[in-house]
Amino acid sequence: MDTRTSYLGMRLEHPFIAGASPFGYAVDTIKRLEDAGCAAVVLHSLFEEQISYAFAGHVAHINVFEHDSAELLSRFPGPEEYPLGPDEYAAHIVRVKQAVRIPVIGSLNGRTPEEWLKFARVIEQAGADAIELNMYEVPTDLSVPSSAIEDRLVYAVKELKRRLKIPIAVKLSLFWTAPANLAHLLDQAGADGLVLFNRFYQPDIDIRTMTFKPQAELSTSVELLPRLRWTSILHGRIRPSLAITGGVATPEDGIKALLAGADVVQLVSALLRHGPQHVKAMRQGLEQWMAWHKSERLDEVRGALSLQATTDRDAFERAQYIRTLHSWLG
Repeated sequence: MDTRTSYLGMRLEHPFIAGASPFGYAVDTIKRLEDAGCAAVVLHSLFEEQISYAFAGHVAHINVFEHDSAELLSRFPGPEEYPLGPDEYAAHIVRVKQAVRIPVIGSLNGRTPEEWLKFARVIEQAGADAIELNMYEVPTDLSVPSSAIEDRLVYAVKELKRRLKIPIAVKLSLFWTAPANLAHLLDQAGADGLVLFNRFYQPDIDIRTMTFKPQAELSTSVELLPRLRWTSILHGRIRPSLAITGGVATPEDGIKALLAGADVVQLVSALLRHGPQHVKAMRQGLEQWMAWHKSERLDEVRGALSLQATTDRDAFERAQYIRTLHSWLG
């Protein structure tokens, strides 16, 4: 049974890798992921705000030494609240690479294509096998068009490709105006992989105190469907590798992701909920399913339900939408 796959030019024994999570904070927990069978690991994110604070003395373009900025800055975590600072993050990569044999992918999280991106070179020099770029932004400026936001992301990828030799994966949000076109533009910019999709974290409202409160919950299989749709739309039509993250809770979810055309499946909530050993259940479920279908190689089934061979993809998607509405029998 051949479950091997390729991601960002790296050959992996199977498609289940650990996505960015608190497991990445310590060498011991990363070693647990490797021992449990994860094919690769994405480290937790280093944030733009950490880098700009450490090297330029500002957060979100706010000077940390200006007295009238204290209230706004208090909304951000202080440097001591992050598990690792920029220099510590680089040293952490060195230690992790010495401790494990699986590929180690660094992660950068920000919202501007500015000087902080130069730190990607430090991550590369520390020994990371690739970098995952997570440009997370909720645009609130009414005057900024969607094209300007897309242009910033494409520019950031071009800049990173100019500076780095290691592969770059771009973690995308679901809420782009035209995800397929953006994927095409990122392909042209040189992105080596696309990760579909970043979860949209939103604060709740505390009606007692009339304040916002952060709320992060683990994902469930309910979140998988948009990721399956867009992976099936993109598979075979762009050069970058495709990863699915979010909503993969069971072996069945992982198999669906591969049928849609994913090269790898990132596990986060499932590992936090069940522990690193859950990756064994994912792999065993895939192998049993392949045996039941008499498939010897993963490449035989990957993308079997993608839209690659569909002549009119827009009509196909419209047909599925109408059929879904008509499937309601309540």
